[in-house]
Amino acid sequence: MASGCAPPKLEEFILTEKLGSGTYATVYKAYRKVNSREVVAIKCVSKKSLNKASVENLLTEIEILKTVRHPHIVQLKDFQWDSENIYLIMEFCAGGDLSHFIRTRRVLPEGVARRFLQQLDFGFAQHMSPWDEKHVLRGSPLYMAPEMVCRQQYDARVDLWSVGVILYETLFGRPPFASKSFTELEEKIRSNKAIELPPGTRVSRECRDLLLRLLVRDPERRITFEEFFTHPFVDLDHMPSAESLEKATALVVDAVKKDQSGDLSSALSLYCKSLEYFVPALHYESDRRRKAAIRSKVTQYLSRAEELKLLVAKSNRANFEQAKSARDILKEMSQDKPRLLAALEIGSVAIAKDEEGDDSEETLDLYQQSLGELLLMLASEPQGRRRTILHKEVQNLMSRAEYLKEQLKMRETQKEAATMDQDPFSESVKSSCSLQ
Repeated sequence: MASGCAPPKLEEFILTEKLGSGTYATVYKAYRKVNSREVVAIKCVSKKSLNKASVENLLTEIEILKTVRHPHIVQLKDFQWDSENIYLIMEFCAGGDLSHFIRTRRVLPEGVARRFLQQLDFGFAQHMSPWDEKHVLRGSPLYMAPEMVCRQQYDARVDLWSVGVILYETLFGRPPFASKSFTELEEKIRSNKAIELPPGTRVSRECRDLLLRLLVRDPERRITFEEFFTHPFVDLDHMPSAESLEKATALVVDAVKKDQSGDLSSALSLYCKSLEYFVPALHYESDRRRKAAIRSKVTQYLSRAEELKLLVAKSNRANFEQAKSARDILKEMSQDKPRLLAALEIGSVAIAKDEEGDDSEETLDLYQQSLGELLLMLASEPQGRRRTILHKEVQNLMSRAEYLKEQLKMRETQKEAATMDQDPFSESVKSSCSLQ
């Protein structure tokens, strides 16, 4: 269907503005003529554009969408056909799709990008016929995995590459292979040059790791579905759900008990963990009154966590001074082990940055680099005084790293809560299984 043509006519509906179009289909906003004047989206698929493989895929799409009832997938209400077109009558989503949402905002905060990532549903690609008789590629080229562009056999792992491209686009406002022509795009996708993040961008360590593991050209080396779903950035345990508030409440009850008993360090940790569920609970809750009540609690617990942070830091100072003396002794005892000395030095740099107020991802990375080496050293260290001091130093660095990690998570929670206040778009963007 040419873009300039008038919308097709259906007896029960009035088709109005065009919402989008692809290789096989054009989608219109429509109103039901009688009774409720229900608003729907109608996908019109031209029969002339369909070959054997695309007919199979369309039938598969109809079959799957008829049975799927999911808050993040567009509902198929009905389908009709005439001599020219097949019509899929679908739920209308006023917020638009994810690509529209990205275009209107250009880039998304990492926390918002994570929420969208948690809402993806997989498993549709495995039902699709991968090739038609003319070996014509289907879908948007920007999101095609290299094995598709190179016309190799492919499987559901192409979805993982596509997710990587989507995540990249949400964070940086453009796909990793922005190109002026399909030829240029194809050359970039076929290239062996490693994917790089835009210079000067700041994303968390977990986010960077997931992006670079999704955007691996060789599907055999690409992250697996199992690894994706258990990845710390995807963090499905903290996705908004009916259980989020229950989990948050259980943790905060324990936090209050620890707080009242004087165990401030444990209370702080529990408050931080509860807040990681309270924010998803805010995302999930649709009732304004209950949402306001949860928001009030979040503000209250954040305030108490900040107070505890100061108190715990004050009580830790004496312990940190003792640990510094032990660390100096350990360095003197380790002059014959340059690798151990280097690991201790990295730990010292992390501590110095931490005590100067540099509570950043970079400082946490230094702690983890140091601990990775020191744990190996500890495993091979024979019994004796040096091993005892080394064991205490590892415990000290672990404690500091864990404390810093909690502060980073709390800061992210505060930022995400603030983003929810500022951004009127708080509902899910739905996805649909579509023939592009």
